[in-house]
Amino acid sequence: MSVFITGAGTSHFGKQSHLSPAELAWTAVGEALADRASAGGVLPPFDAVYVGSVFGEPGVAMRALQGYALTGLPIITVENACASGTSAMHEAATAIRQGRYQEVLVLGLEQMSTLFKGPIIPQQSDTEGRTGLAMPSLYAMEASRWLHEGRVTPEQLASVSVKNHRHAMHNDRAQYSGEYTVEQVLGSVMISDPLTLLQCSPISDGAAAVVLSATSASPRDVELLASAQQAGGPWDHRSPDVWGYQLISDTALAAMELAGLGPDDVDLAEVHDAFTIGELTTTEALGLAPQGMAGHYAESGRTALGGQLPVNPSGGLLSRGHPLGATGVAQAAEVVWQLRGEAGGRQVDGAQVGLVETMGGGVSGVDGNACVVALFGRRGI
Repeated sequence: MSVFITGAGTSHFGKQSHLSPAELAWTAVGEALADRASAGGVLPPFDAVYVGSVFGEPGVAMRALQGYALTGLPIITVENACASGTSAMHEAATAIRQGRYQEVLVLGLEQMSTLFKGPIIPQQSDTEGRTGLAMPSLYAMEASRWLHEGRVTPEQLASVSVKNHRHAMHNDRAQYSGEYTVEQVLGSVMISDPLTLLQCSPISDGAAAVVLSATSASPRDVELLASAQQAGGPWDHRSPDVWGYQLISDTALAAMELAGLGPDDVDLAEVHDAFTIGELTTTEALGLAPQGMAGHYAESGRTALGGQLPVNPSGGLLSRGHPLGATGVAQAAEVVWQLRGEAGGRQVDGAQVGLVETMGGGVSGVDGNACVVALFGRRGI
């Protein structure tokens, strides 16, 4: 059974402690519902709601949804670290493909600024967490290894930040944007060597929503061609790749096989660039760049708007923002707007197929907590 995205919406992204999580959700849900209703006719009732949230308080989904009278139906809340939103979307799509539901709302929601003033505090019950290994440190080790191997240069790492901050200048919902030079990125405050401040995603608040339908209501609808979700396997000194690489590769292969597509079919990608090195390792793990070439692609402009394969035209997590539970759904909304031709100044010309990848969290000895890869296509491709 087919699955279509028939509505999409997001809030603004940034530190918005003056707004409650429910208020953030109302903006995103309201826009998604209005988008769905724009197809004409009566807005069909929802059969279920799937919500992605990491740090939300108990009952956060119901508090957010009652403002739109979305009560008295199944509400499923998913926590899967940074991949919570896309995990919720994947499960909702699976339920539609199985014939359980016809119309489902997916909401990603997070308010982080009231909880964290710096990096997310490592989980003390985790072996690595007790050593103080926060996510910037984990990604910094990835960057250090690739630098040591000559697989990337400091300038190429910085190029990812330059590119994504420039992309975000065309996204009025983004938390940060601006024209930076490679020198300015490398010269910003060191967070975890070799990653500087401008190479790390910010603490963010925000919400995003998409409507999934079993039938298409409008030529503007975008088809969710396939999605796959996996958890990482054992990862230790015997693993040949950096953390998360194999998990992303395996998940992408599963999604592409389901869609009957390959990396060469992808016209744009929204990937998990929580840190600059994350975009580069992910681009290669997805097969969108040959091994050892992701840094060159970023530096040469190949993955910038106007290049052969734009990556993170929204500005990505680095610049649009990274409210964990909302991130994956926001990535999906961006791809929907791109495939409709509604992305304004950041529009990828002629885009037919878009990819979303979200990587979730670290657990000691495991190659990533969760990964979701989804492929979207213009209706009828």
